[in-house]
Amino acid sequence: MARSAHVDTFCRDNLPPQEQQPEFLLDPAAPERLNCATALLAPVSPDRPCLRTDTETWTYGELDRRSNQIAHVLTEDYGLVPGNRVLLRGPNNPWLVAAWFGVLKAGGVVVTTMPLLRKVEIDTMVEITKPSLIISDDRFTDALTGVGLPVITYAGELPSMAESKSDVYDAVDTAADDVALLAATSGTTGRPKATMHFHRDVLAIADTFGKHILKPEPDDVFTGTPPIGFTFGLGGLVIFPMRVGASTLLLERATPDELADAIARHRVSVLFTAPTMYKAILATGKGADLTSLRRCVSAGEHLPQPVWEEFHRTTGVRIIDGIGGTELLHIFISAADDDIRPGSTGKPVPGFEAAVLDHDGNPVADGTPGRLAVKGPTGCRYLADPRQQTYVHNGWNITGDTFVKDTDGYFWYQGRTDDMIISAGYNIAGPEVESALAGHPDVSEVAVIGAPDPDRGMIVKAFVVLRPGVHKGQSEVTELQDYVKRTIAPYKYPRAVEFLDELPKTSSGKVQRFKLRQRA
Repeated sequence: MARSAHVDTFCRDNLPPQEQQPEFLLDPAAPERLNCATALLAPVSPDRPCLRTDTETWTYGELDRRSNQIAHVLTEDYGLVPGNRVLLRGPNNPWLVAAWFGVLKAGGVVVTTMPLLRKVEIDTMVEITKPSLIISDDRFTDALTGVGLPVITYAGELPSMAESKSDVYDAVDTAADDVALLAATSGTTGRPKATMHFHRDVLAIADTFGKHILKPEPDDVFTGTPPIGFTFGLGGLVIFPMRVGASTLLLERATPDELADAIARHRVSVLFTAPTMYKAILATGKGADLTSLRRCVSAGEHLPQPVWEEFHRTTGVRIIDGIGGTELLHIFISAADDDIRPGSTGKPVPGFEAAVLDHDGNPVADGTPGRLAVKGPTGCRYLADPRQQTYVHNGWNITGDTFVKDTDGYFWYQGRTDDMIISAGYNIAGPEVESALAGHPDVSEVAVIGAPDPDRGMIVKAFVVLRPGVHKGQSEVTELQDYVKRTIAPYKYPRAVEFLDELPKTSSGKVQRFKLRQRA
């Protein structure tokens, strides 16, 4: 490791032991000294538009100056030293982005959090990451009471304090392998883990998925629904556009109708959102109006093939599906344009390697389901967490997903490792049944799990959210079961169907299947 600029050595002290870390595939010519905040902002003309909202536009120069002023506030008024952690809390807006850059310029470590986290979840992140202070939107401070840390709000305090500071700041000369951010896993199965990412990692995702799959252009306008506290949103709304000098439309919240209108109003060309939102946009009837879109990216959950096909028919845009993870910061398997095979997640993004392994860590034959294993320029480093030894094995990141690789090198998602349903001797992938049900016009959202059964061991059970106005009765259950039998192998049909008003989800939008299993 290069000489650290961190005076507070908490992050380096809590990195996993070297033997528990994955193998990293690094560019040998990469610099040893790097501050990713400067690397993203400095090369771009200060007059170019950067951050857009419905009421204002910040240029790159304005973002640079305001983040410089924030760095002064942090160091001069709050005594921040390099390596101190700063927790950020709030919806997607320009001041949140300015705070992110200001912390990094000052040599601090950003602790990214979702705006919808409740007090107990914030308290857990504070306990794990031990920040020195918190920067929060003033509308999201209720969960911060009693946290015992200074809280700066950016509706009034932060802008007024920053205004009195110099707008010139020499960013701390951090090492490329100094920790830049701590990102919490979604916590779908319990206590979250804090993943540790270096300054070099921030640029690595832009120079792999961004450069080779997304291929952004300087005149693109990005937008999306994931919060910046979620690494899918951080990449899609901050890192990827700014790596090429493009701009991003920040939406604090958006219904499908509002998102479609915003895309049309601002001539958005690149969209990042979840599979359910793509389907919901189509349901608004406004899909044909989205003529400005040229790139759409889906992640977070499996993208059902019927949704992909309907979106393509309606808009002409081929959605870029992908699988990523907080542990690796962003997407590592994907495909774009003519390389897309609907239903497949794609191939390893250039810079990454992937394999399908059995439980002993050996490669399986093409066409055989197994555990997805990945390595690349980014990888899992949990902060002082014994679960590191579960995620990393023999240098590979073991993602917890079951995949099949075909003879052409495409990877096909089968489900989370614990989503495989063994019913009367048959192996049934829950996401395959979900994909089939998602194609029915009455279905708004669906999640499939294995439910205990005394005769079959397990049965396929579907939790379904119907579109408004559809009757929740036995006739609809039978209709959905028959539809699945017509769509995929009949033995895979859901023997139990339960209608819900909404699916339980994490703050990043992932379905909490463990809650559905408990319910079953």
